[in-house]
Amino acid sequence: MTSTPCPKQEIWQRTSLLLGEDAIDRLKSSSVGVMGLGGVGTYAAEMLARTGVGGFVLVDFDRVKPSNINRQLTALHSTVGMHKTEALKQRILDINPDARIETHIDFCDQPLRERILPKLDYIIDAIDSLGPKTGLLEDAYNLGIPVISVMGAGGKLDPSKIRQSDLSKSTICPLARRVRKYLKRRGIETGIPVIYSTEKPQPQHDHDAGSEAEWEVDRGRKRGTLGTVGYLPAIMGMWAASVVIRDIASGTAVVPETSF
Repeated sequence: MTSTPCPKQEIWQRTSLLLGEDAIDRLKSSSVGVMGLGGVGTYAAEMLARTGVGGFVLVDFDRVKPSNINRQLTALHSTVGMHKTEALKQRILDINPDARIETHIDFCDQPLRERILPKLDYIIDAIDSLGPKTGLLEDAYNLGIPVISVMGAGGKLDPSKIRQSDLSKSTICPLARRVRKYLKRRGIETGIPVIYSTEKPQPQHDHDAGSEAEWEVDRGRKRGTLGTVGYLPAIMGMWAASVVIRDIASGTAVVPETSF
C-alpha cells in the first residue's frame, strides 16, 4: 500500500492559524538538539516535529528494549533492537519528510558536545545520567545556548505536581538536587530553566529482585531504576517542547540565518 504525499501547505495550516506565518518560518529554520531519547525525549521530539521545527540533532547511545514500550513513543514490538536514534529519525521523517536530522549513537560527552552544540538554536536535556547531564548544562550555559532541562520522572504518578522554574528554585526532586550541587561547584547557581516534579518518589514494588529489569547499564556501570508510568515522562517531554516552540515562535530564541 503506497502513501499519498500530503500538500505541504496543509501540514502546518492549523499551527499557522495559531502562531502566524512568521513563527512557522522561524520554526522551520531552527535546529533543536534532543539529548536522551527515552520517555521524555521521544515525546518532546515528536511535538517539535509536529509543530514544524525543521532541524534536529538526536543523541542517544541505546537500542529500543522491551522494557521501554510502557513509556517511550518510538518503542514498539516492531522497533525492539533498533537504535533509538534511527527509530525516532524514521518517525520524524514520516511526519515531515523535509526535516533535517543528524543522529549520534553516542553518549553526550565532552567531545560530542564540542562538535554539535555550536549548531543548535535550542537544547532539550532529557538525559538521566548525572555526568552527561550536568556537563551538557554547563556547556550550554557557558555557550549561551538556550536549554530546557527535564528532571526525574521515575517513581512519580501525579502530573499536577509537575512544575517549571529556575533550577535554583526546584524542590523535592533528588536529581535536581544533585544537578544543583554539581553546577554550584562550577559557579552556576541560576539561569538553568527546568521541568521537575514536587511529588516524592513512590515506594517501589520489588517483585523480582536481582533481575535484569531492575537494572539499567550506564556506561558499563549498573544502577538501580525506578518504576515509571507512561504518561508522566510524556507530559514532561511535551512541556519541554512547548517551552522551545513558544520561545522560537515568539522570536525570544535567536535563530541564525544558516542551519546544518
